[in-house]
Amino acid sequence: MQLNTIRPASGAKHSKKRVGRGIGSGLGKTAGLGHKGQKARAGGFHKVGFEGGQMPLQRRLPKRGFVSPARDDTAEVRLSDLNRLTLETIDILALKEAGVVPARALSAKVIVSGEIKRKVTLHGLLISKGAKAAVEAAGGKVEMPAAAAPAADSKKAARIAAAKIKAGVRAKTTHETIAVERAAAEAKAKAEGKTEAKPKPKAEAKPEAKADAKAEAKPKPEAGKGKGDAKPGKKAK
Repeated sequence: MQLNTIRPASGAKHSKKRVGRGIGSGLGKTAGLGHKGQKARAGGFHKVGFEGGQMPLQRRLPKRGFVSPARDDTAEVRLSDLNRLTLETIDILALKEAGVVPARALSAKVIVSGEIKRKVTLHGLLISKGAKAAVEAAGGKVEMPAAAAPAADSKKAARIAAAKIKAGVRAKTTHETIAVERAAAEAKAKAEGKTEAKPKPKAEAKPEAKADAKAEAKPKPEAGKGKGDAKPGKKAK
């Protein structure tokens, strides 16, 4: 065999189909697109699943449930998997190297499945309450990395700190503390009500002022005249 004699296998390669090259080629005139219609026009294309404007199949069928796109980010680790490993300190990298969790996993959580009979130290792994009790019962411990302290001049850090303080105050507020505060408020209100000064009586008017008021009073209008009295300006008959 020589390099200049090597050829591809028979039928492995064939020339590209040439359309619109005359009626004798079988793909002339309409070039395999048929007569008229949207698909025979240049640019006559619709998205996949288009059904002429009616409701397409993928929208007519009912949908059920929800599949999170982050479902593979956290892998599950059994206690029996930890028991099979020979390492004393186990983290996410050790689990990936041992093939316990997939390489694309971002974190791992230890769940109660199987049993563990040896002392291990879990570093930076999520763990359920029952699994943590089982690990500690076997003499192991769980370590979580310390969170990095945010910058002091960060506005976000200030908001988080204020929210934590507010949450702590809210957590301390219970039905008992509310009842005590209400009782103290009621006692304070009662004490303030007793110490209120009584209203002073109105001062009586002096007799001289009363006499002046009577003198200034206007006289009452006179009683109506009789029928026989003549009106002013007219002579009596």
